[in-house]
Amino acid sequence: MSLLKKIFTAVRGGAREAGEAIVDANSIRILEQEIKDAEGHIAKAKQDLTSVMAKEMQASREIERLKTQSEEYENYAMDALNKGDDALATEIAEKIAGIESELAQQQEVKSSFSAHADRLRELVKKTERQLAEYKRQLTMVKTTDSVQKATSAISDNFSNSNSKMMSATESLERIKQKQREFDDKLKAAEMLDNESSDASLEAKMKQAGIGPQTSSASSVLDRIKAKKGA
Repeated sequence: MSLLKKIFTAVRGGAREAGEAIVDANSIRILEQEIKDAEGHIAKAKQDLTSVMAKEMQASREIERLKTQSEEYENYAMDALNKGDDALATEIAEKIAGIESELAQQQEVKSSFSAHADRLRELVKKTERQLAEYKRQLTMVKTTDSVQKATSAISDNFSNSNSKMMSATESLERIKQKQREFDDKLKAAEMLDNESSDASLEAKMKQAGIGPQTSSASSVLDRIKAKKGA
């Protein structure tokens, strides 16, 4: 029996841990839904507040009507007394008493609606302030969560693809080396072109007798004969 209890306790503990894990994994989504639910409750509370305020205004109008009616019947009673009709004055007074009783009831109703409306207004304002704070906190939490996920992804990718990074570095270095070799070949070709161009120019100048001329045996002998004749 003790073993069964332990197994049952372990199962309950596992279920609790699994439930907590689900809540933790969806905590932001849950918070967003809770805020939406709270917004719905506030909207409903505002509708209820509107209804209470409307009833309060109706009670106020009824109070004003009864006050006016009471004053009107008081004037009637005064007229009856002035005419010496005490019986009619008494009947009118009874009517006034009924109006005043109804007036007292309406004033009590209005006070009740007014107090309830005040409480609802304060509650709505307080809840809206709390909700605004929750929304602000939700924005901060979502931003922090996004940054943490990005940081984690970068860290995981770097650690898991370290060898790939090395391979990529080697490939990049090979590409750079080939590019340097290509540049060297271009420079060498340009140098050869320049040298060929200079040699061709010197040959044309030599043929035209321009620039320094290369000495030959016949030219040297002619120069000696010229000196001897002089």
